[in-house]
Amino acid sequence: MSRQLPDVQASRPDVAVGLNHVGVTGVEKLVTIDRADRRPIVLMADFEVFVDLPGWRKGADMSRNMEVIDKTLEAAVSESAYRVEDVCGDAAERLLAKHDYTTKAEVRMEAEYVTRDETPASGRPTQSTADIVASATATEDGTREEIGARVTGITVCPCSQGMSTTRARETLRDLDVEEDVIDEFLETVPQPGHSQRGHATLTIESDGAPDVDLNEIIEVARDAMSARIYNLAKRPDEDHMTVEAHRNARFVEDCVRALAEGVVEHFPDLPEDAVVTMKQSNDESIHQHNAHAERVATVGDLESEVGGD
Repeated sequence: MSRQLPDVQASRPDVAVGLNHVGVTGVEKLVTIDRADRRPIVLMADFEVFVDLPGWRKGADMSRNMEVIDKTLEAAVSESAYRVEDVCGDAAERLLAKHDYTTKAEVRMEAEYVTRDETPASGRPTQSTADIVASATATEDGTREEIGARVTGITVCPCSQGMSTTRARETLRDLDVEEDVIDEFLETVPQPGHSQRGHATLTIESDGAPDVDLNEIIEVARDAMSARIYNLAKRPDEDHMTVEAHRNARFVEDCVRALAEGVVEHFPDLPEDAVVTMKQSNDESIHQHNAHAERVATVGDLESEVGGD
């Protein structure tokens, strides 16, 4: 006769402190996103799954919980979905229903997403990649879902460029070039500044699924930096990217503000209480540190600030 083993997980802990996140990370699943009249998108997604744990319970039954999580994710990814964030929302709601001791379930997902593109000068077909960022939080009050993307581009430092412009002006004056010619030259030919690879992250969260298109989020994020970059680049494309970036020099702070402006311009139908997260990180080329800026705000606040109120 088998002996009933004690359920240590359900016992009271020595220190009765509740925990916000208990779960697993690094769970990989194939996710299929349907598209009308087109082949579905298949993603290799990396999931993080959490529930909250009350202070009176020692553990979350991690080994048994992993089986529940696996079955929950399998059920969520096996059903037809048109939005990545809905996959997270479905999984979070299923987890909440299966755990009688928890008041909140969270599911986060990241996956690499490939889009078709065209090089800016030579017009060659190429592909671009972005990291999809999606999540959902389910409580008894409902489910909030988040969708967004992290993209890579190039930025040029305005301060460095300003010093180069001053040096060029002084050099041209020493060569007795007329002032109006100097002005015209500097207006036409952007001067060098140190450049860096930049990483822009833009996500939008709301009750239920945000009424936004993932591809449009990616476009807004790419346009927030000094210039876009491309996997394929012929010499005319390299020249185009270099000149474009130096004509549009931006600090990390400028990039975040450009993200805010892009959200207000491209997503006018979002509810005012939708939450927007905007981040910009630059891999500095002349420093050993990196530069970073971010803002989290409601759509209502962004509309007010971008509008100048």
